[in-house]
Amino acid sequence: MEHQGQILMVMIGYIILLVVWGLYQGRKVKTDSDYFIASRRLPGWAAALSERATGESSWALLGLPGVAYATGLTEIWTAIGCVAGIITAWVAIAWRLRDQAEKYQVNTFTDFIAKKHSELGKWIRMVGSMTIVFFFFFYVGAQFLGGGKILHTMFGITPKLGMLITAVVIVPYTIYGGFRSVVYTDVIQAIIMIVTLIVGPIVGIIFIANHPELFAQSIPQALAKAGSSFQSLTGAATGFSAGVVILSGFSWFFGYLGGQPQLSIRFMAIKDPKQARRGRNIGIAWTVVAYIGALSIGWLGIAIFGPGGLKDQEYVMPAVLLEIFPPAIAALLITGAIAAMISTADSLLILSASELSENIIKPALKMRNQQEIDKKSLSHSRLVTASLALIALILAYFSPSKLIFTLVSYVWAGIGGTFSVVILLTLFWRRFHGKAVIITIVVGMVFTIIWSITGMDAKITSRILTFFLTGVTAIIATFAFPEKAAKKD
Repeated sequence: MEHQGQILMVMIGYIILLVVWGLYQGRKVKTDSDYFIASRRLPGWAAALSERATGESSWALLGLPGVAYATGLTEIWTAIGCVAGIITAWVAIAWRLRDQAEKYQVNTFTDFIAKKHSELGKWIRMVGSMTIVFFFFFYVGAQFLGGGKILHTMFGITPKLGMLITAVVIVPYTIYGGFRSVVYTDVIQAIIMIVTLIVGPIVGIIFIANHPELFAQSIPQALAKAGSSFQSLTGAATGFSAGVVILSGFSWFFGYLGGQPQLSIRFMAIKDPKQARRGRNIGIAWTVVAYIGALSIGWLGIAIFGPGGLKDQEYVMPAVLLEIFPPAIAALLITGAIAAMISTADSLLILSASELSENIIKPALKMRNQQEIDKKSLSHSRLVTASLALIALILAYFSPSKLIFTLVSYVWAGIGGTFSVVILLTLFWRRFHGKAVIITIVVGMVFTIIWSITGMDAKITSRILTFFLTGVTAIIATFAFPEKAAKKD
């Protein structure tokens, strides 16, 4: 009980700090552009830390360590795919999206695609925004689920009550301060996350070294019990099956190629090219260190608890830290997992709200003048944010999958695989046009849903199939339905 009291005090202090900081930043929000994209004036360091905290979410501190704990070395391919995708995004895509956002004066992710393909901009906004919001319900739900798991591990409260507490923390400052509040709270979270992923593995290795019974007995016993698949980079698969395993893990790469709106909007918000270069360097360095740490924590769990020693594989990170640290320090580091979850949930909520408000609700209201639009748009966006949070919370309660890894994978295919193709072709292929954009989005969404609900995703992941199917669809649609007018720049 004394330990829980120390932990509770640390977490309450962190949450108060986070909410107050978010509300303070929200005081500076005066316009729609402030609320949705920080008026495209973000310094590179803030954009990079916010993008990384948002991109990793509860999946990197709960989901990825959990899968590493359950499957062993095989998850190296997932880490390689993610790291390669993030590096590619910062090197080849981030500065281009920043320049294009400035050129077209955009406030949302879909707004950029629509203005680049203005011949069907209205329909692109509608189809793109609704697709993003649909899949993001599940993504936000995964973050609420992560909060519930952490609080259940720490205090023994039910995961559902933990979800409610998580939502109560996230929603107020997100509604009030919008994108600006979200970004600058992300900065704090990114720092805590990276400290957790550096210090945790280092102390864990020292802990095992000082407990010979773990190093000499638990690891061999764990490996023997798990079988040869645990020690293999391909899960003991050979031939074609080994290729499927490797490709399945690496397939996370494709979702990072501009196709995650919550990440791309941070590229668009960077102030200038110099800041974009600074953000690139910080983002890449953070990523490499973080993924090494996430895998290491999962593997440390094998030595300490053995395979199957935890009721839920995604409890491995808080369980390991509670084992190797004093309660107060463990609480501070476990806050990194809560930070990861919060940093994505608030980002997804504000992005979904901006997509609906700017691309669906505001055009539908057909306000009579610009002054009326400016007066009401912020209140509409805040109302939409609260509504989306409520729906996502309900979905998390009744989700058929209780694994964060599974929920995030589903969204990574439906959104990442689809919109990566759209963004890449929009940036690099002049012939790509509005009709092809709409067809690509619809095909990607429908295929991902059907592939997942029929159970085929367990055989070949939709993360890679959606990307290649939508890529082929986009190329065919571009030639099959050519635009009569000359392509704009």
